[in-house]
Amino acid sequence: MTEQINHIPVVPLRGLTVFPGMAVHFDVIRMKSIEGIQQAMLAGQKVFLIRQKDEKVEEPDKDALCHGGVLAEIRQVVRVPQKGIRVMVYGEKRAILREFREANGFWEGDISIYPEKCPDLPEGVTLEGMKKVLTDALKQYAIRTKRVPEGVIQDILKIDDVYTMAAEAAAGIGLDSASLQKLLDEDSLLERFYLLAAKIEEETRAFDITAEIEKKVRERIDRGQREYILREQLKYIREELGEDGTTSDAEEFEKAEQKLLAPEEVHEKIKKEIRRFKQAVNNPTEAGVSRTYIETMLEMPWDKRAEEFTDIAHAKEILEAQHYGLKEVKERVLEYLSVRALTNRSGSQILCLVGPPGTGKTSIARSLAESMKKPYVRISLGGVRDEAEIRGHRKTYVGAMPGRIADGLRKAGVKNPVMLLDEIDKVSTDYNKGDTFSALLEVLDSEQNRKFRDHYLEVPLDLSEVVFVTTANTLQTIPRPLLDRMELIEVSSYTENEKMHIAKEHLLKKQLERHGLDGGLLLISDGALWKIIRGYTKEAGVRTLERRIGELCRKAAREILESGKNQVRITERNLTHYLGKEKYRYHLAGSRDEVGIVTGLAWTSVGGDTLQIEVNVLSGKGKLLLTGQMGDVMKESAQAGISYIRSISGRYGIPEDFFETHDIHVHIPEGAVPKDGPSAGITMATAILSAVTGQKVRSDVAMTGEITLRGRVLPIGGLKEKLLAAKNAGIHLVLVPAENQTDVEELSKEITKGLEVRFVSRMEEVLHTAISEQVEQRREQDGN
Repeated sequence: MTEQINHIPVVPLRGLTVFPGMAVHFDVIRMKSIEGIQQAMLAGQKVFLIRQKDEKVEEPDKDALCHGGVLAEIRQVVRVPQKGIRVMVYGEKRAILREFREANGFWEGDISIYPEKCPDLPEGVTLEGMKKVLTDALKQYAIRTKRVPEGVIQDILKIDDVYTMAAEAAAGIGLDSASLQKLLDEDSLLERFYLLAAKIEEETRAFDITAEIEKKVRERIDRGQREYILREQLKYIREELGEDGTTSDAEEFEKAEQKLLAPEEVHEKIKKEIRRFKQAVNNPTEAGVSRTYIETMLEMPWDKRAEEFTDIAHAKEILEAQHYGLKEVKERVLEYLSVRALTNRSGSQILCLVGPPGTGKTSIARSLAESMKKPYVRISLGGVRDEAEIRGHRKTYVGAMPGRIADGLRKAGVKNPVMLLDEIDKVSTDYNKGDTFSALLEVLDSEQNRKFRDHYLEVPLDLSEVVFVTTANTLQTIPRPLLDRMELIEVSSYTENEKMHIAKEHLLKKQLERHGLDGGLLLISDGALWKIIRGYTKEAGVRTLERRIGELCRKAAREILESGKNQVRITERNLTHYLGKEKYRYHLAGSRDEVGIVTGLAWTSVGGDTLQIEVNVLSGKGKLLLTGQMGDVMKESAQAGISYIRSISGRYGIPEDFFETHDIHVHIPEGAVPKDGPSAGITMATAILSAVTGQKVRSDVAMTGEITLRGRVLPIGGLKEKLLAAKNAGIHLVLVPAENQTDVEELSKEITKGLEVRFVSRMEEVLHTAISEQVEQRREQDGN
């Protein structure tokens, strides 16, 4: 018969379930619950305990409470300061809450206690079998978990009735609160037994898994390494779940891939690599390779562009502010930007700035990027001899990485930066490591670079929107097909006046600020700067000039600190005190006309220079001796020169057997310096004729040009640098091939001022001008 109890105090429990047969301590904080405990103590110490479904609810109603609870006896109440009261109860019987209400400041309810009747068993199920199952489960649970004292288990196993044994087991083996509540909510004894047996089996199996994890972790690591232990435990747990230690990273990669702006082919490649990354469970090497590749692919700016900015006025302002001179170069850059603005196309001719070191080629490219407001990337190609440096390494190799072009794009962060390929003429070729120039050919060809394939990325990379600018000191080492892809802009040497302006407007300010001497601590006069340019530097650019100014700044800084001066003034008079004696002088043939010595003009990688060619005639057997580190081209010019002189020897009264009985020695001083080039032919021929005839050559004449066997004068290059060298050396008259007349006309008046440039097309004109009047008079007498 069902037992009904009405108006019994009810205490809702949060996170706690009391089961029949359990003695439990818990704290009571809510005032209504405290009042309910006090009412129960006054009325037989009986109270109904039931668990809340949601622990956060402060004022529960019947729907917020679970189905089953327990009628309990209060055995002890202790008041706890600032924490309400602490209660000890003992669970007696399972009951169902029928009504729940608030009365006089506490909760009360009506409950029903149902008699526990043994249910009918399904076919094939017996009480003995059920008891055996429960007994075996309890024994295994006790042996493996060690959570329950052996005496408790023995007392439970002594109970004959299987349902009573199940109830005692549920109360005594320490199940969690949620599991106990499920048992209380179940009305059927048989179902309650099944739930308990399944829970005991589940707890035993979970403990076995945990024990196995701990065992494997202990085998992998040393004791005492707490952090490592935790990481290994986490790793093994993920392995058991079919995951790996890189799952969180893979999830981050997948999120980044979804946000990436890139072609579909790139997305598919990244997804495939992420799947491979997830599968690299026990292979850290493979996982590391995949990680690096995925990160690189995600960082590449596949479809990310910088805004196109082509304000010609803004670009002109920047070029004028940052560079003095270089008029033609600036005009060409502005023309380049104008075409881009009108056509609205990114792909255009690739600029190649060619000129001596220190003339501002690299800074021009930087100014171009600043004027276009685009990221600037500089890639130095000097000494690159491996094709993989351009195309990248295949990612299966150890230490593989993308090529310099792809890496430059990654650093720029956009697909249309200004990319400077510096020193393209210094790329070397190693046929064991591929053809580097061929790789550059693909990079710089607008028809091919739309689908440039980097070996590391393994997907086409669009380079058509990159603004490529290249620099070179010489074009001789660049293959013709590569030159054909570029538009050449010659950056020639600076004149002394241009160097002076650059020093005053740029270099001096930069060095004073760098050395902490701004504010008038160091003053360098214009005369001192002129003297530095002429006597302490010998270059086409201004790098050495900047170093000399920096040297003055360092010495001035030391002088200020040691002597306590407020200011240091450097003039033309005291310059040698700081820099020592002058280091450079241009070669002059002398202040007098001499025999067999002619001043030539040469082009070098650092600008123009004067060149003395000396010839002596010795008794011998007709040998031609060439000394002074001459190259093959210059040796052939000497051979052509002497052949021409022999062909006209009759005009100058030279005996027919002279060249068979005499040796001719041609020497160019500074023998340790290699010299070569097709521009010293007329100079050597003039010196040879002077030495053979014994007639003097004008010392104020310099010449440049190549000679043929028939006496024609061929054009040469590097004319601006050569004329500057002649002017600095104090030469007044320069003989230049007639075919170079247009080159001279394009030069500024600053270069040709003070120079008489005479154009010659035949060797006779050279000899007429260079040989002194005495030779002319003797030739006239011989003709008569």
